[in-house]
Amino acid sequence: MIKALIIDDETHVRLDIREKLIENFGKEVAIVGEVGTVASGLEAIEKFEPELILLDIHLPDGTGFDLMSQTKYKSAKVIFVTGFDEHAIKAVKVGALDYILKPVDEDELKEAIQKALDGIEKDHDIENLIKISSEYFQGVKQKRIILKTADNVYAIYEDDILYCKSDGNYTTFYTQQLEKIVVSKPMKKIQEILSEDVFIRCHQSYIVNKKHVLKYNKQGVLVIHLDIKVPVSSRRKDYALKKIFN
Repeated sequence: MIKALIIDDETHVRLDIREKLIENFGKEVAIVGEVGTVASGLEAIEKFEPELILLDIHLPDGTGFDLMSQTKYKSAKVIFVTGFDEHAIKAVKVGALDYILKPVDEDELKEAIQKALDGIEKDHDIENLIKISSEYFQGVKQKRIILKTADNVYAIYEDDILYCKSDGNYTTFYTQQLEKIVVSKPMKKIQEILSEDVFIRCHQSYIVNKKHVLKYNKQGVLVIHLDIKVPVSSRRKDYALKKIFN
């Protein structure tokens, strides 16, 4: 049985999560505490050393990112619980962290908890994931994203990405260092974590970093860094060229 800590400033949300956890994971999860601030959360984490933390992003005295950055205990799985806040959700996605939306849907909670239980013994760099989410949330200019492959977890700067190419449910990132990083996510999911004003969908299978585009030629391709050519579809041509060159 693993120890779980609920950190949310809304009493009814904590109660709702507690009831759903007891009903669905009574034999796998023991709730060791429920608190509502960053300060009380830090004390509870130090006291109980939970394996799982269900954590609100917006707290009265800071954010869930602040809390996890400040605690010295880095061994917990974290599931963020948040209202519909696009900026907060994007921050979590950029850091490749798990989250559920308020009001808490029972099926979504079950899925997130089961995922945490299945991976509770696996190595995970929670400190780095939280740091990147926090950077995005605070508006750090040089943004990083987390990319998880079958064998590695990468923390890469957006500026280092030349372009992305999709193949069904897989997407390959091509970087300035000539590295190829293949993740098991379709292009639609990749678009959700990249900066919309920098990464342009120029083709059904391609997203290009406009900062690296040198020119568009008569063959209908964008020429980028290292003379790499990225195709532009006729359907997306006007949109892509306007976003890149205007």
